[in-house]
Amino acid sequence: MKKIISVLLSVCLLASCFVFGASAENKALRFGSDGKFTVLQITDPQDDAYIAHGLKEFIEKAIEETDPDFVVLTGDIVEDSRAGDISDDKIFQEGVTVDGDYAATLENVKKACADIFAPIEASGIPYAVSQGNNDYNSDVTNEDWLEIYASFPNNMTVDMSDDEEGKIDCYFPVFASDSDEPAFGLWMLDNGRSFTEGQLKWFKGYDNGNVPSLVFEHVPVDDIGNLYEECNIWDEGAIIDGTSAYRLKADVDGHAEGIVKPGQTTEEFTAWKNKNVVGAFFGHWHTSGYTGVWDGITLGMTYGCQFSKAGPYGVRTITIDENTGSIETEIYVYENSEFTVQTDEPYAEYDNAFEQAIAGVINFFKNIFNALVYLLKF
Repeated sequence: MKKIISVLLSVCLLASCFVFGASAENKALRFGSDGKFTVLQITDPQDDAYIAHGLKEFIEKAIEETDPDFVVLTGDIVEDSRAGDISDDKIFQEGVTVDGDYAATLENVKKACADIFAPIEASGIPYAVSQGNNDYNSDVTNEDWLEIYASFPNNMTVDMSDDEEGKIDCYFPVFASDSDEPAFGLWMLDNGRSFTEGQLKWFKGYDNGNVPSLVFEHVPVDDIGNLYEECNIWDEGAIIDGTSAYRLKADVDGHAEGIVKPGQTTEEFTAWKNKNVVGAFFGHWHTSGYTGVWDGITLGMTYGCQFSKAGPYGVRTITIDENTGSIETEIYVYENSEFTVQTDEPYAEYDNAFEQAIAGVINFFKNIFNALVYLLKF
């Protein structure tokens, strides 16, 4: 009888970890017996009621390739409105917004979410969302977004902040492998339409025991500019900005097609430092995927997966070590229906005026070409 009762209690405990309730804490996240916990970041699917060809397979393969414990979607789940899409069955038209018809727009958002979340739901892996600018531009209210999220059993997204703007922010503890003590934390912060004073106040005041944690947001903070350096136009990796050129620093791994000028420290970043945040990861830029460390915090841009826009496309994993509180992160690039880990090559050095001039011309036209491809691709 004792054995039967023990089995029943174990089953009840297991069920309590995986059944969604009124609060995110009802779905426990826990380190594995190996002391590891892996997060898969997917960002910017920007889809509509007609799912892009290959998007479902992209998400399925990402999960299969990385075998995560938790999935994060860092915003722009939907495209609000845009012409020129040839990636799905509704040629040359994309977007969920139906002007003047909120009910129709809401149904389109529900359909897009159902398509995008379906492969994650099928995997049984818990996941959460941070809002993006296009999600806001759909004009669907955050109350309706929360109802949509709550309709999916494995979607843990809830609003835990008490800011007046009603932004959707939440925090998830990751429990130790051998106890019910939180050993790490995951913040889903909503900056799809700015990050407000109310959110910052909630973040600073939330008691998470000061365990190490990760932040996931849609729009990169300005502090990410500190991963760049000013350079000459001929330098490999140079991105031209007016009369100046910048590139990722040599110790930053990955690829950038946009810049944020270095030298900025935001109040939010300072709050992260005081809250023992060890890493922060973003989407929004689609075609930039890189990782670097600034002032003790790992910062990362992750490729998007909107197939109606120019690639590269990809995902990111962050593997947390319970024993050390450290993290390791990898970017996976998606090409020819396969994922490969992105590798970083050292910059070339040009040691004479002729090489510098040729490299400068190449970099100048390469930047123009990249900008045209991004703007003109359907």
